[in-house]
Amino acid sequence: MNQIANVPLAAAEIALIDRFLDGIWLGEGLSQNTVESYRRDLLIWANWLQQERKISLWQADRDAVQAFLARQARDLKAASLARRMASLRKFYRYWILQDQLQLDPCAQLSSPKRVRPLPKALSEAAIEALLDAPDLTNAAGLRDRAMLELMYATGLRVTELVTLPVEHVHLRERYLLVSNGKGGKQRLVPMGEVAADWIARYLQEARLQLVKHPAEPCLFVNQRGEAMTRQGCWFIIKQYAAQADIAAELLSPHVLRHAFATHLLNHGADLRVVQTLLGHADITTTQIYTQVAAQRLKLLHQTHHPRG
Repeated sequence: MNQIANVPLAAAEIALIDRFLDGIWLGEGLSQNTVESYRRDLLIWANWLQQERKISLWQADRDAVQAFLARQARDLKAASLARRMASLRKFYRYWILQDQLQLDPCAQLSSPKRVRPLPKALSEAAIEALLDAPDLTNAAGLRDRAMLELMYATGLRVTELVTLPVEHVHLRERYLLVSNGKGGKQRLVPMGEVAADWIARYLQEARLQLVKHPAEPCLFVNQRGEAMTRQGCWFIIKQYAAQADIAAELLSPHVLRHAFATHLLNHGADLRVVQTLLGHADITTTQIYTQVAAQRLKLLHQTHHPRG
């Protein structure tokens, strides 16, 4: 750390944080949003240390971390507090691994428990009603049916759906090449025969009527012939949900993604397979869906078992 020893404290702290961010960005291929999140958390931490303890990031100890988190807990939800704690852990572990630091002030500190809400799950009957809602007598309706079918068949995120290029759709082999935007990672996602048939029909009968520029790369386009936006896709889902009498509280931009995962598990799919299909890096993210499936099984048991 000698190269920043003669820099004023505030600048030294910022330089230390930026060097950490450069290191993990290059090493882990993180998205810009993730890097910015780390930066915000660490700047808040550095400012708190300077104002409350009159010490630098390099001088922080376990007591300082505990006091900081206790103060943050007054204003933050458990999820935000856990993320802030994770930022501190990653920062100090990085410098430990770089042999620039010997003692980790976050060692043996337990992160606040994150209570993750269960995703809203629609029944298979509700999904069928949603899929049947578009008017198939016009190009927009065909597009919407194909879009809804593909979302339910593959579990794509809304952003993944609206940025999906036509050239990444392989109808004969029935799979997609999907970019998730997180470090440029890609994955292969299979799609069923039904979804593939609807995509083929959309491409043959509707897309040519909607698209204005032949060079438009995205599969789904809006009424102006341009790539569909996340907001436009969500607006379409809400419209058809209202037609299908689906309660507003059951809706979210990921409603079809949640249904895809939950229904797969309800029908016996392996959790690791669902993890791969959803593009989750960590299986703990996928495990939230097992709670939904378990609740469904419990309800079926109570309804149909003589001693339920």
